[in-house]
Amino acid sequence: MEKRLFVNKEQLENIVKEFPTPFHLYDEKGIRERARALQKAFAWNPGFREYFAVKATPNPFILKILQEEGCGVDCSSLTELMMAEACGFSGADIMFSSNDTPAEDFRYARKLNATINLDDLTHVDFLKKVASVPRLISCRLNPGGYFSIANNIMDNPGDAKYGFTKEQMMEGYRRLMELGAEEFGIHAFLASNTTTNDYYPTLARILFQFAVELKEKTGAHISFVNLSGGVGIPYRPDQEPVDIAQVGEGVRRAYEEILVPAGMGGVAIYTELGRYMLGPNGCLVTTAIHEKHIYKEYIGLDACAANLMRPAMYGAYHHITVMGKENAPCDHKYDVTGGLCENNDKFAVDRMLPKIDIGDLVVLHDTGAHGFAMGYNYNGKLRSAEVLLCEDGSAKLIRRAETPKDYFATFDFTGLFDRY
Repeated sequence: MEKRLFVNKEQLENIVKEFPTPFHLYDEKGIRERARALQKAFAWNPGFREYFAVKATPNPFILKILQEEGCGVDCSSLTELMMAEACGFSGADIMFSSNDTPAEDFRYARKLNATINLDDLTHVDFLKKVASVPRLISCRLNPGGYFSIANNIMDNPGDAKYGFTKEQMMEGYRRLMELGAEEFGIHAFLASNTTTNDYYPTLARILFQFAVELKEKTGAHISFVNLSGGVGIPYRPDQEPVDIAQVGEGVRRAYEEILVPAGMGGVAIYTELGRYMLGPNGCLVTTAIHEKHIYKEYIGLDACAANLMRPAMYGAYHHITVMGKENAPCDHKYDVTGGLCENNDKFAVDRMLPKIDIGDLVVLHDTGAHGFAMGYNYNGKLRSAEVLLCEDGSAKLIRRAETPKDYFATFDFTGLFDRY
């Protein structure tokens, strides 16, 4: 399958005249279309809501677009809660799912009346101690062992640091009811970046069955089941995308077979999709600035792993388009690199690409989620700008690039850095 960008060479050349590379570019039209497709897939559930995972793309301009499309936000830290509040989210608009949570974060979540999703049994009394227990609360399940679909092991929850065991969930719900909680949610995240249509339906069956068991054994009123994230995107050209309509239908069948007969037909379904919502609707725009010919052929970009960590950290694949050479033969083998003093600072290794010339615009696909967000300042590298390609075709700066002054701003070293 051919991977296509949401922007063409002429558009990009005009954008680059105003905003120098590197920068992350986001597609407003694609974001809205994806939000609407998700809503349609789960329209059978009156309480359905998507809580966008802020950690994936923490930018208020992006959050406001999703807010306009009816989404809430999934926050995992104090600053994400603050950003959500600044964007006008509050109360039922916010899911707060964190782990090893500081007291300050819990207190802020309670201030906003966010729906708190506890990660551990000990957090029940910790929350009571540092803040208060709300009427509606959720707990995160870790069933342990291996999570598999059709005999294919997808992930190993037993090795994950997240969540309660099933026995702890029972104990936790009872304790929370003693402390005044009246309504409950169930949450779980068992696999990452799955591109099978069966992930959500399989997870839903596990959680729906457990919801029935929890209700029967504890008497807890289950208000929602949160399927969290995990629905992925096709980073490689040969991968098929998830059919979200088919996913929604699979969850509906599980709902009708398990929850409805148990008298739980009013349970709302929530999702927390970051990668699925934003991944394909973002790209990293760079310029080729160097070439090197030693034991291998190298192309050096003006971006580095500080702008996109995934290839260096995970060996992750991101497709590359050389603008204007989309139809040229891929007859050159390159390592495509950045300028960090680390040998893993490579966006691609032994990648077959068209001949790249200095000054070519080189675009890395699918960076809309966990792209800019995972940036850092190693080697004193500065974070790039973020630009929004608006529905009307105009480009809008939604985060300026960092400057040396930003980098030095946290030093209390009078006078030394004032010149910047």
